[in-house]
Amino acid sequence: MPVISRLVSIILRVAEIAFAAVVAGIIGDFLHQFSDEGVDAWPQARWIYTEVVAGLSILLGLIWLIPFSFGFFSWPFDVVISFAWFAAFGILVDAIHNMNCGSPWDWHFTTHTINSCGRWKAAEAFSFLSAIVWLVSALVGIWFTFRVRGANADGSYGRRRFGRSAV
Repeated sequence: MPVISRLVSIILRVAEIAFAAVVAGIIGDFLHQFSDEGVDAWPQARWIYTEVVAGLSILLGLIWLIPFSFGFFSWPFDVVISFAWFAAFGILVDAIHNMNCGSPWDWHFTTHTINSCGRWKAAEAFSFLSAIVWLVSALVGIWFTFRVRGANADGSYGRRRFGRSAV
């Protein structure tokens, strides 16, 4: 069973890195475009926050991709990064109102043309997917942690009989 949980963990870590790289690329391009223009500082702060979360996600995803069992015990950090991604998603959804792109849930921009609205909505989608993947990775870590704690000394899982020593 540890092989399956390790395989699932590796797949989730690769997805975390890929989704964070997509968001970092899109938001980094927006930051590059608006760096010399006289844009208000608040939208840039939102984008910088999203870039920092994406950078941390890439770094931590690469570190925890190394196949050691300590990667399963990092689930509290996975939860924190997931919440940071949900916050980044909320920030991106809130910022779309100033871009005149329509509703955040209207996806017709992304299917026919590649413009700033389509790229922005793609960044929103990948930030949400990243939050979900980090949360699932935390759940896998929690499952693995409590499964290991529940193992008996003889390697079996389940409750010991009353009066039996674990020695």
